[in-house]
Amino acid sequence: MITNYVITSECMNCGLCAEKCPVSAIVEDEEKHVITDSCISCGSCAEICPVDAIRVIKIKQAG
Repeated sequence: MITNYVITSECMNCGLCAEKCPVSAIVEDEEKHVITDSCISCGSCAEICPVDAIRVIKIKQAG
């Protein structure tokens, strides 16, 4: 299983997640922040989000 994080539409664009990310994998978009491919799935963003807009997605690997 691969663990990925996604920022939902509940994001209020406060930027706390981007500040907390140790690898700068979160960037500001027009309406919300987005998580880039450089995410290391540490969960720091989800822990700091004041509106719980960051969700964990488990992806089953092929094979």
